[in-house]
Amino acid sequence: MSAFCVLAAAIALTAAVSLLWPGGPLEPMWALNPPARPAFASMGPWALVLLSTVSVWSTVTAIGLLRGQEWGRRLAMLGLALNACGDLTNAIVRHDPRTLIGVPIVALILIYLRSPRIRTYFARQG
Repeated sequence: MSAFCVLAAAIALTAAVSLLWPGGPLEPMWALNPPARPAFASMGPWALVLLSTVSVWSTVTAIGLLRGQEWGRRLAMLGLALNACGDLTNAIVRHDPRTLIGVPIVALILIYLRSPRIRTYFARQG
């Protein structure tokens, strides 16, 4: 889970840097999700705020999870829930049912993070 958070932080930071230097060496990354580039660009400076926030949040969450801290588990759960809300919103607003694939995945991870074994682990570490 921590590795996932580190990856999310790196991706968000890379996207933010790419927005700062359009046409730069990171530009090809937008081929993975072509509609994302203009969507972020239309947000103006708020895109950088959003991506930076996601990057910091994910980094802090990874640290908390690695240390076995309860606050790390809670940040992970909140971040995942927000991600699922974003997936649902995209499905409704953009009429893109493909975004719904994230919802059951997040649900399974949340069930795992709420399991007695995992809760006990984080309670003992904190």
